[in-house]
Amino acid sequence: MKRFRVTLLVVCLILAWLGYSDLRLLLQNPEPQRISISDLENNGAPREWLTVSGGYQDLLQAINMSGTMEIDAFLVPLKSAADSREIRVWFETRDPRIITLLKKYYFQLDSDKQRQQFVAENRPFFFAQRELTGMTADSLVADSNRGKLIELLQEMNIPTSEDVIFISEGKKPAVLRGIFFALMAVIGLLKILFDMRKSAKKPNR
Repeated sequence: MKRFRVTLLVVCLILAWLGYSDLRLLLQNPEPQRISISDLENNGAPREWLTVSGGYQDLLQAINMSGTMEIDAFLVPLKSAADSREIRVWFETRDPRIITLLKKYYFQLDSDKQRQQFVAENRPFFFAQRELTGMTADSLVADSNRGKLIELLQEMNIPTSEDVIFISEGKKPAVLRGIFFALMAVIGLLKILFDMRKSAKKPNR
């Protein structure tokens, strides 16, 4: 019984921590904060939920995050100028237009000449100005994923600084998840207290 209570207590504490993290994130980010790409590059992210304006996507340097033809996301540079060589911000996107375009570019064109012609025909979109809304790293799990993304860039010989910013496009603070975790933690703790009081009232034999 005591072992069960200890296990339940550990689970409750984990749920309480997850609930606190989600609710704190939600309270600090009631809506996305608007920021220009230049301010983001120079000063970093002021909050986790952002709307970034003034940036230019560079699809030629986009990275297939799955490493296979079963592609559902790309990691794309977001630059302050279309011809800029410095990359301080990357965004993860599942935009079907980008995925369709890049799948054709990488897997359906057979020669460099075809690819060059394809880029020339679609250049306005390859280097389009893009306003995006999404979230930066906001937890230990996200920080771990951030480390893996940095390793991925380094393995591909892409110059990367430790203060590089990754944004997951379309992601927003979870509303119900934090409430659910916190509620489950409270219920579990109440059960532990109830069982302890019940055991204490039992007469010793």
